[in-house]
Amino acid sequence: MTINKTTNGKEVIIGVSGRIDSKTAPEFESQVKECFAEADSIVIDLADVNYISSAGLRVFLAAHKAMDAKKGMKVKNVCKEVMNIFVVTGFSGVLDIE
Repeated sequence: MTINKTTNGKEVIIGVSGRIDSKTAPEFESQVKECFAEADSIVIDLADVNYISSAGLRVFLAAHKAMDAKKGMKVKNVCKEVMNIFVVTGFSGVLDIE
C-alpha cells in the first residue's frame, strides 16, 4: 500500500493505492490520524484501491466519527469491488461517497 497526502488549505487529500487489509490498516490509520489536528476536512481517494478488509473499514469509521465534528470526510473514486464492500457492510449509508 502507498499513501500520498496533499494539502489544499485546511483540506487534506489522502490518495491510497493497493489493498487496505489487516497488514496495511495500521499504517493507513496512522496516516489518517495525523490529519485530524490540522484538517477541517479529509478526502480519501481510493482510485487505486481494489480491496478493503474489516480492519480497513474500522479506520474509515473512526475517521468519519473524528471528522464529523468538523467539515467532514469524503471518499471518492471508489471502484466497483470496494463499493460492493461498502454496500454489504452498510458503510455506503454512513460515509459520504462521491
